[in-house]
Amino acid sequence: MKLHHPRSIDEAVSLLGKDGEARCLAGGATLVAMMNADLLAPSGLVSLRDVETLKGISIEADGTAVIGAMTNHVTIAEATEFDSGQSVVARAAAVIGHPAIRNMGTIGGAIAHADSAADYPAALLAADAVICVAGADGAREIPAGDFFVDYLETALEEGELVTSVRIPAAPAGSVAAYEKFARVEGDFATVSVAVMLQENDGAIDDIRLAVGACAPVPIRSPDAEQILRRDGVSDTSIAAACEHLAALADPVDDFRGSGGYRLKLIPVLVARAIEAARNGGAA
Repeated sequence: MKLHHPRSIDEAVSLLGKDGEARCLAGGATLVAMMNADLLAPSGLVSLRDVETLKGISIEADGTAVIGAMTNHVTIAEATEFDSGQSVVARAAAVIGHPAIRNMGTIGGAIAHADSAADYPAALLAADAVICVAGADGAREIPAGDFFVDYLETALEEGELVTSVRIPAAPAGSVAAYEKFARVEGDFATVSVAVMLQENDGAIDDIRLAVGACAPVPIRSPDAEQILRRDGVSDTSIAAACEHLAALADPVDDFRGSGGYRLKLIPVLVARAIEAARNGGAA
């Protein structure tokens, strides 16, 4: 197996184009574990560690936050650049695994793996994020809602790699929260909920609500959000909104919980996430 160390995105794309069985090596937290378990045997590894343009966080003139694919979770979790609404992604990063994983893993590697129980997918969907990718045919941008296609499957085409994540500026005065229920600290989610909301005198002007770990991809319901915008936040409106979310869910039965258990957790975590957002991110 060959190990390549490109220094630019173009060089990495070229290497991937020459070897269709090669895989990108970002933080390696998941890829190396899969290789050790004989679940994956790539012909080569294209390490992205030396591609400096894939690292770091920047804010554009219009307030869009750009996160390089090789930015690790701890950097995102501790970032002060995000506005209040964008911080839903930082809140998700803060509860990924344990400190060693957060220091090693990268956002690009995590979302390219596309585990439905991971923390970023729901947060990126709630943030209206766009995933930027590059390949032999050039660069393109994929909305988060289109990027996650199925369990462990994304819209990435052969030879493409994630280069950055773009998070648009949130509406003025918006707040965000991320709630995760897991068996133990550091585990993948049994259910997760990401929310960004803008409230004015008790009325919700805007809300984005995404649920993770309850389907092959994160789910978001325009009908659920419309109910909360129209009726405000109450036990009744949350229950009605969660009926729409549950209709989109397709939860599995596994060692983290049954499908029925996951469905019962959705309204609980939605209520917690909204309360946490209204309290500045802390329930």
